[in-house]
This record gives sequence, structure tokens and C-alpha cells, in this order.
Amino acid sequence: MGDLKKLNRELLNSDFKFNDDLEIGVKKVLPEKIIQFGEGNFLRAFVDYMFNTINAQGLFEGGVTLVQPIAGGDFLRNVLNEQEGLYTLIARGNEDGKKVVKKTLISCVNRCINPYVDLAEYNKCAENPELKYVVSNTTEAGIAWKDEDYVTDKPQDSFPAKITNFLYQRFKAFNGAADKGLVFLPVELIDDNGKTLKKYVIQHAKDWALGDDFVKWIEEANIFTSTLVDRIVTGYPRNEAADLCNEFGYEDNAIDTSEIFHTWVIEGPASLAEELPFPKAGLKVIYTDDVKPYKKRKVRILNGTHTCSVLGAYLSGFDIVRDMMNNERFAKYLDDALNNEIIPAIQGPGLTYDDLKGFADAVFDRYRNPFIDHKLLDISLNSTSKFEARVLHTIEEYYDQKKELPPILTFSFAAYLAFYKGTEIRDGALIGHRGNDEYLIKDSAEVLEFYKNLWTGVDTSKKEDIDNVVNKAASNKDFWLGKDLTSELPGFAQTVSEHLFNIFNIGMTAAIDKVLK
Repeated sequence: MGDLKKLNRELLNSDFKFNDDLEIGVKKVLPEKIIQFGEGNFLRAFVDYMFNTINAQGLFEGGVTLVQPIAGGDFLRNVLNEQEGLYTLIARGNEDGKKVVKKTLISCVNRCINPYVDLAEYNKCAENPELKYVVSNTTEAGIAWKDEDYVTDKPQDSFPAKITNFLYQRFKAFNGAADKGLVFLPVELIDDNGKTLKKYVIQHAKDWALGDDFVKWIEEANIFTSTLVDRIVTGYPRNEAADLCNEFGYEDNAIDTSEIFHTWVIEGPASLAEELPFPKAGLKVIYTDDVKPYKKRKVRILNGTHTCSVLGAYLSGFDIVRDMMNNERFAKYLDDALNNEIIPAIQGPGLTYDDLKGFADAVFDRYRNPFIDHKLLDISLNSTSKFEARVLHTIEEYYDQKKELPPILTFSFAAYLAFYKGTEIRDGALIGHRGNDEYLIKDSAEVLEFYKNLWTGVDTSKKEDIDNVVNKAASNKDFWLGKDLTSELPGFAQTVSEHLFNIFNIGMTAAIDKVLK
């Protein structure tokens, strides 16, 4: 890539001939209205893409300042600053059954600051009168409580503490002006992310004795939204980067890649839809007063279909989601699970049939994405807790409504037990077998020890041995939030036992065929 031009603002505003299939954002540097804690691939392919889109359509005029949330790891910050915030995003996938590739030159990012290196520049952001929005992705562990002293001469360790200090600097700079509050848009993957962040910020303010006026300003002048995000981001395409840069005609060391699908659900005041008109720009952003139905939709349909299918598919010889979906048997398995069991069980207030069906159709397109090799074994991680959260609740709701068990979801519990068959723990993983090949079963130590002991000495050709496995697993209250499934769901253990016996004695695919009939 040595002969290629460097991607920067000079190139962007020169007479350089960019490719026709590259969408280019606003070329001028925009006033910094957004501060973003997190410079990683996800936010750059998701939130920054959205701000870039509304800027390009003339619906907004705001630049983004990235803040590195942890010390160290300066490579990406340095690359982004060398490129003056510019980078190329390639979104690839299926839409309505068609292959789609969308390339965008993101220009809304202005710079990246490391507060551990340049604290003064970071603190100046709090005093920027045009600043309005705060985005964050500090991982699930980021929005967490941590007792610490109030220290002004260096960044605090935890994200809520950093925000408390940042807001206090702003409060003082503008004498507590009501119109200088900020809108928080956290995307960390925890329930009620905005509400939790607000709770911790207020607690820090009280613990640090910053005054009742400041606490009141936090509560009344600032908005803490809770949000739900959905997009698979595959990041820097290391194996393709050189070819892509040659195709672009410029050197970009911060290329980002993602699937084409995206959804952002924002729980907050209706006025935000006017301030940030993402839907008007054609983006799949939903403003709502309750994010919970949308989370249920995502967990039960997207995550639920993964969990109810991938373990059986792996034992049937498949390795990635796309190949599973391109198999007629598993396509029907998932179609029946969705349309006959999952959607009927969760349909109700806030989740209409049309909404659920539209989301489900998009999920199937995503599963067939030709650009993402989503490995089944990667999805299998911690399947015990995933089954409880993603599938078991749907089984319970289906049973409550129909007084019968959903056949495919019940079968998926048998597939889960078959996948967790192992009698040796090695290097923190239970060793399973698919034919002559070993695979690693990864879960908590307690789960792995339980199944190691449960499967030891079992003769899978004996129905009574299979019955014992199912009864002990289904009645383990530690796994199912204090519930004994053998009594909570009449007939569950017997049905699962029959499925599990078939899996071991006629094979996984034949056992699935019996269910599909």
C-alpha cells in the first residue's frame, strides 16, 4: 500500500476521484456536538454511521469526538487521528434475499482523545457549549459501581465516576444552566443501561458531596436514555485490507466492516425524534417509552433461534450458521420454531404479529449472510444460561397459553443435553465428541462438573439411563432460576427423554425428522 494516497481531510477535499460506489459524508469538519466514550469497531460501524447519515442528508450538523475509555492501547487512536477521523465502513449482507454491499466514507468523527494522556484537552470537552450528546460503549462491565475517591487531576477508573466528574466540570463552567445538560445514549449490553448509569452518577455526586444543586441539575437538565442495539460488526478486515485499499485508491488503516442490518431502540422523550431524526433518514431507529418489548423480541427471536438450533446443527455436522440455514431440514426446523412456537408465544401488547414476523424475516436474511462465517461453536458458549433466558421462557409462555409443549423448542432441550455429553474436563472445558472429533464445551465450572458427573457411566442405548439424565438435568433448580422443570412443565421430562433417546439411537437428523413430521 506504499504507493497509495493517505486518507485524510486534504484528500477528501481534493480533486481525488473516489469510487462511484462509495458514499461520502459531509466534507467539512462539523462542530463537535457528540462525545463518544469508546473508539472501537462497534460504535464506529453503528452510532457514527448513523450520525454520518443524518449529517449527509442535511438533517443534523454535528461532529463526534471519540474518547478512549481505558488506559493503554493507543494504536487505533493514533490511526484515527492520523486520518483526521476518516475511515471507510463496508456493510455487507442480505436484504430481502438479495446480496447487498454498501460502502461509506465516514466523515463525522473529528478526533480521538486519550484522557490518560491529554487530560486538559478531555476536560475542555466538558466546557464546549455546543456539546449535546454522550454515547458510550464501555462493555457490560463499564456501567458498574466502584467505590473510589473524587480525584480531579486524573481520570477516574469507572465510567460512571468519569461521567460524574465530567458533568461537574460542565455544571461549574455554565453555572448550572438548565440548557447545558446532556443527552446520554449508552449502548452497553445491560438492562436499563441509561437508568443504571444515572443512578450511579447521582450516587457518586452525593458521596463526593458535590452539592444538592448539582444533584438537582443532573436529574432535571440531563436525559439518560436506555437503549437496545442490534448489528453484527466484524471490524477490521485483516485478510482483505490490502485488496480493499487498492480498490479504494487510498490507504485506510481503520476500515470497519459490519452486516447490513441494524436496529437501535431508544427509550426517551418524544422530543429526541426531532433532535436526532434518524428514522427520517431511513435508519432503523425506534423511539419508544419502553424498550422492554423490543428486547424481548430480540432475545426470543434472534438469540432464541440461535440457541434452539445451533447445538443440534453442530451435532448434525454443520459448523457455521449460513450452512445450517441453507440446509432444507434446518431451514424448516427454524421456520416451524419461529412461526408455530416462538411468535405465537410472545405475541401480545407491544409485540404485534406483523412486527414480530418482519423482524423474524430479517433474522433469516442475516443468518444467510454470505460475508459472515458465524461459527456454531462460538454461539454454543454458556448455553445453559442462554437456554434459560432465550428459550425456556418461551416454552413456559407457550405452555401457559396452549396447555401443551412446543415440539421443536422441547426437542432443543434434548439437543442441548446431547451436546453437553462429556466425561472429561480438560483446560477448563468439557470434552464432547462429534464422530471421531473432539469439541470443547464451554460453560461455568459448576455446569461442566455437573454434566461430567451426570454423563459418566451412562449407556445411551438404555432408556432408563436417558430418563435419569433428563430428570436430573431438568430438576436442577440452580440452572433454571429455582425451577424444577419436571414439575413446572407436565410431560416435559418424558418428552425430552424420548427425543434424547432418539438422538443417540437413530441419529440427530432422523430424530429431527420425527419432530418435523
